Amino acid sequence: MTDRPSLAVILAAGKGTRMKSAREKVLHEVAGTAMLAHVIANAQAAGFARKAVVLAPGMKQARALVEAEAGDIEVFTQSEQLGTADAVLAARSAIENFDGDVIVLYADTPLLRAETLVKLKDALAGGADVVVLGFEAADPSGYGRLIETAQGALVAIREDKDASTSERAINLCNSGVMAFKGAHLLGLLEKIGSDNAKGEFYLTDAVGLAHEQGLQPVAVRCEEAETLGVNSRAELARAEAIMQERLRSAAMAGGATLVAPETVYLSCDTRIGRDVLIEPHVVIGTGVDLAEGATVRAFSHLEGARVGEGAVVGPYARLRPGAEIGAGARIGNFVEVKNATFEEGAKANHLSYIGDAHVGVRANIGAGTITCNYDGFDKHRTEIGEGAFIGSNSALVAPVTIGKGAYVGSGSTITKNVADDALAVTRATQEVREGWAAKVRKRRNRDT
Repeated sequence: MTDRPSLAVILAAGKGTRMKSAREKVLHEVAGTAMLAHVIANAQAAGFARKAVVLAPGMKQARALVEAEAGDIEVFTQSEQLGTADAVLAARSAIENFDGDVIVLYADTPLLRAETLVKLKDALAGGADVVVLGFEAADPSGYGRLIETAQGALVAIREDKDASTSERAINLCNSGVMAFKGAHLLGLLEKIGSDNAKGEFYLTDAVGLAHEQGLQPVAVRCEEAETLGVNSRAELARAEAIMQERLRSAAMAGGATLVAPETVYLSCDTRIGRDVLIEPHVVIGTGVDLAEGATVRAFSHLEGARVGEGAVVGPYARLRPGAEIGAGARIGNFVEVKNATFEEGAKANHLSYIGDAHVGVRANIGAGTITCNYDGFDKHRTEIGEGAFIGSNSALVAPVTIGKGAYVGSGSTITKNVADDALAVTRATQEVREGWAAKVRKRRNRDT
């Protein structure tokens, strides 16, 4: 990969009316990450250190996302939507006098791989002046065709409606992504006219202009799936399916076992260690780290959580943000954990809610236990010491501390701290009335 200075201009001003959404189109998520964030990350990974994002007026949400991103990013506004060349010119101050490589990307095309973008940089380094990313389409209808000479020189991009019969037979199609030697870009953009049906300025015209000027345009190919642009909910679902297949394949290639991979949903930032086992129908949101040898059993949902080596989660478990599950710990069926740490070997095997808590090494949480962490105004923490035993159907009213090795009797509501090795029981004294049930049944039968 060349070390030449490089700039990615990311066009994100599309209205996305077919999405029928109050959310700006480029913020819709694929594998848990906004499409715009995917494109920014891929540009960064491909070595485009400088980035310019072109938005439409009023795109406050997208602007906030960009401003929260790390790195060298500028934001520009395309005041009117007058075509792709006009959108690139909105970033004029970034591209004028820039002598490096410039790539034009689209914020609604989240599936392009960084290694594909590197190929465009390499083509520029190899002598090309303009590089167009193309793909061999299974059905080229509707796409612009890349017109090449017999020697492989790219001479034009012909829109489908303008193509001849022989040109329509070409299945090498335009993805829209283009890269330029910066020294030529501004001059080409300023020569692009709007003599077309829509009266817009099309970036694709740069190829023909470059050819006429004796510059060298070339085409670089990629897989068709990478070029998918998202303009509707159906296309968003297609992009999600493609991304999930990539993530699953990468997880299995890295040494994880997915029993039924087509039923597992991952996020683009999911970290999965070797020998992790993921059973069917698991959903993993953003911010999840599964350490080596961890098991996630069926029908579990995880987000913002870390699972330690050899720990077991599920089935039917829910880990919410801030859940820290230590090595060898067990989180069982219908257990929910939020902003809580389970130390090594700690267990909550059944039907419990543990929130805003710390559970010590080898402590045991009985079925039906809850930490009462919210008083209607504020959250409070529960501390459960090493080796403590919490009996079934207990309520721990925070803030409260259960000491090391302490016992809480089943059915107790604990509102005060429990010392190390102590027993806390708050059950009422059991009363047994012999024959009471028989007498009640007899009386009720007589009454009826």
